[in-house]
Amino acid sequence: MKFSALTLGFLLMMSSFNGQSQNKITPFSNPYYWQQHVDYTMVIDMDVETYKYSGTQKLVYTNNSPDVLHKVFYHLYPNAFQPDSEMDARLKSIADPDGRMVNNLGTKADPIYESRISKLGPDEFGYIKVNTLLQNGTPVTHETQGTILMVTLNEPIQPGEKVTFDMVFDAQVPLQIRRSGRNSKEGVALSMAQWYPKLAEYDDEGWHADPYIAREFYGVWGDFDVKITIDKNYTIGGTGYLQNPNDIGHGYETEKLKKEKGKTLTWHFKAPNVHDFTWAADTDYIHDKLQMENGPMLHFLYKSTMPAEKLENWKKLQPITQQLMEYFSAHVGEYPYDQYSVIQGGDGGMEYGMSTLIVGEGTLKGLISVTAHELAHSWFQFVLANNESKHSWMDEGFTSYIQDRALDAINGTNSDNPFAGSYRSYISLANSDREQPQGTHSDRYIYNRAYSISAYSKGTLFLSQLGYIIGEDNLDKTIKRYYKEWAFKHPKPLDVIRVAEKVSGLELDWYLMDWTQTTNTIDYAIKTVDSEDDKTTVTLERIGLMPMPLDIEVTYADGTTAQFNIPLRMMRGAKPVATTTTVLPNWAWTHPNYTFDIQKPKSAITSITIDPRGYMADVKRENNVMTVN
Repeated sequence: MKFSALTLGFLLMMSSFNGQSQNKITPFSNPYYWQQHVDYTMVIDMDVETYKYSGTQKLVYTNNSPDVLHKVFYHLYPNAFQPDSEMDARLKSIADPDGRMVNNLGTKADPIYESRISKLGPDEFGYIKVNTLLQNGTPVTHETQGTILMVTLNEPIQPGEKVTFDMVFDAQVPLQIRRSGRNSKEGVALSMAQWYPKLAEYDDEGWHADPYIAREFYGVWGDFDVKITIDKNYTIGGTGYLQNPNDIGHGYETEKLKKEKGKTLTWHFKAPNVHDFTWAADTDYIHDKLQMENGPMLHFLYKSTMPAEKLENWKKLQPITQQLMEYFSAHVGEYPYDQYSVIQGGDGGMEYGMSTLIVGEGTLKGLISVTAHELAHSWFQFVLANNESKHSWMDEGFTSYIQDRALDAINGTNSDNPFAGSYRSYISLANSDREQPQGTHSDRYIYNRAYSISAYSKGTLFLSQLGYIIGEDNLDKTIKRYYKEWAFKHPKPLDVIRVAEKVSGLELDWYLMDWTQTTNTIDYAIKTVDSEDDKTTVTLERIGLMPMPLDIEVTYADGTTAQFNIPLRMMRGAKPVATTTTVLPNWAWTHPNYTFDIQKPKSAITSITIDPRGYMADVKRENNVMTVN
């Protein structure tokens, strides 16, 4: 497809996005909660020959905190992609570095890793250089420390005060190593993620000026007004709504207009109420659109140079993306923006405001899976904007949970446990010597694999197991209420569990503590089964340190079953159960053993099973079942 035709179609479609409402959700009012606000106005000039860009940034910052601020901090993420950066050093020291970011000079069995960042030359690495910075029109002292710009203010920012910072900066796009960069392995020219000087977040825990070492992000909510001037042969997609489709589109109608427009075009985007702004650009992008009924416009940008079967995969992806959007909106909450873009970008997949950048040349199954995951992040991270660095399991785990549910429903699998893979991964880690508490900072894990399992798999289990504890209906209500109450805010772990407590009426602080702050494991066993006359006494044993309520199933010789529920005493109640389920007296966690009676002789019992559905993350499931006869 020729660029001029596809771009004109893209721009005409985008013209419908002028003047959109900021969002469709009215967050709840909480007098004890506050968060900062920032508005960005940026003008960017991109040189596609040198991959250098210059920019001006006007930043209006509102201090909604009760504190007086004497400093502010910016993130300069591209600085991570330089030899001897903190990211480079970490790649050299960690035992299992990200395979996308290293070269293996040895063998698979005996690897010798070389950081790809360490090999970047001066015209290949990334940087942002701050030339001038003004606070309310007056030059202010600033110092670049790796990926952080530390600014000592001329005048402190008082509570409730607005301050304007004006910056002029120069930058260079690095060769694509991870997430952002130029000329990815699939040939995408520009993947512009975390590319601008981004103000660090300040909350009730203070500043979060974390260096960019490996993975996660945390940003300030605000509005973006961005103008990008670039070679006119490039198509841009990403965050925000295009404001000048006519100016862009008319430049491709005639040779005369092409000449009148010159060599570049300026794309003007506005993005209301987001905490990031991302874009990608390429000369070969195909652009497709799909308008959902009573939903957003879906955009798909992918390279026309891919093989025919890969292009067909992108066509097949589009109606499935609509199904995913519908599922997430129904089961979490309404998607609040008027557009979403799936864009072939750098490596893997990464979520951004109103968009995702993903690899484009894999299998159809892989394409669907990564799109499902990154799209789900639009709820868990880009509307519920928790601090990923401190609590990565809240976004990665919750995203994986709803992704698994959605794919199970859309594919018609209807699995008894769509999270079985996450249970296997977590149990494998828990039975090793490499697990660290889930509350570990994302960059502080000794092993990357331990981080991944903790954030994704164990994070998934936080929700799936919560359903086991409070009941599936209560879990569904919790997820929706959590989204409604914390949309466009920065929720923390306690906020999730408090919503679950309000929905279920149960005490759950013990669950949050044991699961996320320790490496205590769940291990329950059937210890003995004894019979006297027509009564059978079952003794259960708690072996692991983490307490749980228990579901028990007894199978009888005639093929029938009986269900029992043992509440955990510290829950101060029990989950809703079917009328055919017998609720037994509660179990205090301090007591390692628990007995209950079955009013049948032992000869009538075939087996007894703890947690027959497998939703409790018991690390030794073989002792959960006892065959009696």
